[in-house]
Amino acid sequence: MKKVKKAVIPAAGFGTRFLPITKAVCKEMLPIVDKPTLQYIVEEAVASGMREILIVTGRNKKNIEDYFDYTPELDAVLEENVQEEFLKISRSMENLADIYFVRQKHPIGFADAVMYAKPFTGDEPFGILLGDDIIYTEKGQTPGIRQLADSFEKTGKTTVALMRVEDADIPKYANVKAHQVEERLFGIEKIVEKPKIAEKFSNDAVIGRYVVDSGIYDVIKKTPPSPKGEVYFTDSLGFLAADGCLNGYRFEGKRYDAGNKLDYMKANIEFALRDPALGSGLKAYIKEIAEKL
Repeated sequence: MKKVKKAVIPAAGFGTRFLPITKAVCKEMLPIVDKPTLQYIVEEAVASGMREILIVTGRNKKNIEDYFDYTPELDAVLEENVQEEFLKISRSMENLADIYFVRQKHPIGFADAVMYAKPFTGDEPFGILLGDDIIYTEKGQTPGIRQLADSFEKTGKTTVALMRVEDADIPKYANVKAHQVEERLFGIEKIVEKPKIAEKFSNDAVIGRYVVDSGIYDVIKKTPPSPKGEVYFTDSLGFLAADGCLNGYRFEGKRYDAGNKLDYMKANIEFALRDPALGSGLKAYIKEIAEKL
């Protein structure tokens, strides 16, 4: 089985859940402490051995490309002022990975965005990381997408990330019917997009991490569009499930939905608390303000 060395990050959405700020700043560039959400996603891919990364963008998202580019004017100022620490941070962006960009011409969904990756991935398997989902892993833990890639390289089956959710959250996610194969590995028999609670298969939800092979492009092509004309990626995965070619992996780590305002705020607080330079001061402040509110 081929090794998973490439990653695709769809980043063409409008970010409507974060209006009005997303009228001017694309959602992938909203910061968690001092780094854009997208950087956490890229770093997860790189830590997983996926140094070739394609970001699928859209109109008015050129600042994503600029962010990962060389910034000679800024670097010159930092050098002149002997700000070595900040200079190291600035230059780390251009050396983080081999990052490529393509524009999704029309914002017609996730499956369409994946199709733009075909010239980039060729006949190789690849990881897909959605920018709304951040997976935090402790030091020494395997990064989220790498856990799926390891499973894919053993089984050869497309693998999606699974997470247990409460009943109230069932209508927010793709839901699966599956049987357990190993401790964290499940064979998916059926998958449906955002069912009603009464129609759920289980409390296992699919979140934004996938490892697929090049056959996914043919599957997407044969997937009938919805009445709105959009091909749903979940429907494509349904064909794989029906053929016994879809696995789910219940990953280790903590997932934050950076597209949800409350979860986004939690991510900012928790990542700041983990920061040695910020943690103690913020913790004291939270205790102080909590007593007053």
